[in-house]
Order: sequence, then C-alpha cells, then structure tokens
Amino acid sequence: MSGQPADGAGPGPLAPHCYRHPDRETYISCQRCGRPICPDCMRPASVGFHCPECVSEGAKSIRQPRTMAGGLLPGQVGRVTMVIIAINVAMYVVTIATGGNNARFFEWGAMLPNSAVGSSGVVLTGVDDGGYWRLLTSAFLHENLLHIAFNMYAIYVFGPMLEQLLGLRRFIAMYLTTAVAASVAVYILGPERGLTIGASGAVFGLFAVALILLVRRGEDVRFLLVLLAINALLSLRGGISWQGHLGGFVCGALLGLAFAYVPRNRATVVHALVFAAVWVLLLAGLVVRTAQLTT
Repeated sequence: MSGQPADGAGPGPLAPHCYRHPDRETYISCQRCGRPICPDCMRPASVGFHCPECVSEGAKSIRQPRTMAGGLLPGQVGRVTMVIIAINVAMYVVTIATGGNNARFFEWGAMLPNSAVGSSGVVLTGVDDGGYWRLLTSAFLHENLLHIAFNMYAIYVFGPMLEQLLGLRRFIAMYLTTAVAASVAVYILGPERGLTIGASGAVFGLFAVALILLVRRGEDVRFLLVLLAINALLSLRGGISWQGHLGGFVCGALLGLAFAYVPRNRATVVHALVFAAVWVLLLAGLVVRTAQLTT
C-alpha cells in the first residue's frame, strides 16, 4: 500500500551559511553583494551590513585626502619629528656617556673628508677612504647642550608643519636628503681633516622648504626671513660650518620648489625624478671630490 507523507513531515529548507565561515548558520546577507555573513563578518553600513571584502573594495574607491605636496595626509602629525628628535638626543647621551667629543664614538660618527689620526692616536677613516656612513651619522651628533638644544627646537617648530604639508614619506626623504647634502657640501668645500657635526644642515633644509611652501600659500614669512638672516650671520663665525648650512639650504630650496609648484596630479612622478636628480648630483660630487683627495 503506497501513501503520501503528511503535511509538514518533510525536511525544511537548509539555512544559509556564512561564506567565510561555512560552519555558521546565518540569515543576514551583505547589502552590497548579497552573500550570507555571520555576526563576526558584519560591518555596519549606512543601510544594513556589508561583508569585509565589500568594505575593503569600497575603501579603495574613496579618494584619500592629500597634502599640499600631493602626499597622503598623516594621521598623527609630529610623530616623525619626535622620532628624529629622540634619535638626536639618544646620540648625544651616548656621546656624553662614552667620553664626550674626544671619544671614539664621537670621532667615529663625525663628518671627516680625509682620513686622519684621532685624539686617541687611532687612524680615523675619512669619506675618501670609504667612511661613507659619516655623511649621515654626523647629522645626529652635537658638540654641546646649547648646540643640540637650538637644533632640536628648530626641528620641533618646523617639523610638524612640514609633515602636514608634505606627508610623512616626503618629509622623511627630504630630511635625510638635506642632511646628506649638507655633508657633501662639507666634503667638497670644507677642510680636508676637520671634524664636522650637527643637524644644522638639515635644519637649514627645513628652513628652505618651509619658506618656499609658505610663500606659495601666500602666508607671512617675515619671522622666518629674520630667523634665516640671524642664522646666516651666525654661520660666518669661526667654528661653525657655513658649508653644511649652505648645502642643506640649497638642497632644501630645490626640493621645496618641486613640492610647491608641481601639480598634485603629477606630484608622485615628478617628485621621484627630482629626488633622483638630487641624489645623482650628490653622488657626482662625492666621486669628483674623492678623486681629488685620493690623487
């Protein structure tokens, strides 16, 4: 005898399962793509919920805010500036702890064009003999408390502003490039066996970039011009490396012009080319000067 199943006796429809977690039942779907999503995958939207993949795709289509120079707007302004200051302070503490300006640590990191005998009688390797690290390490060493205090104050004042106008990547690249440019200027124009240290070259680079960007924005730059004039006069005093100041300022001016006057829709490519051109010039200066010193 054949029979028919009673009403409601058959299996009901299967519940949908989260597309990312197949073991989880859910009755919620992504409002954008329609795929079922569990509570762990729900992302609040203006209407209903979206899945993680749709949220990621939507974020890519949103235009990110850009700085004046075309870089991404930093989320926390001043972060890189404080890292730079912290590195300088740490280097100064190590200098004091290892014996001061006549100790091996200080003499190892200071800018030295030509190899010479240090205060302890040890031969110090100059840039001409391969001591290329000096081009950068010298920018993080300071002679005394007043020296580091002035430079760190200048970085503290102008650093966050330039981070906001340039973006973090451009700011870091600019600072390191102007620091090395200052050392290259010392290498070419300074005494062959003199030790040179300090962040002043990079600080003059900050001055130059800030001046050009502020002029481009139509802001009052009289305070900055006065500050530059005072520092330019101080650079002519004995014991101060005017070569480093000049190198940092000229490099900063070149980069500042690119930051300020290149259209933002072409900024990434043009800025990369400008940085590349500056580094080619720096390397060419190193090669020519090294050839002079070694012959």
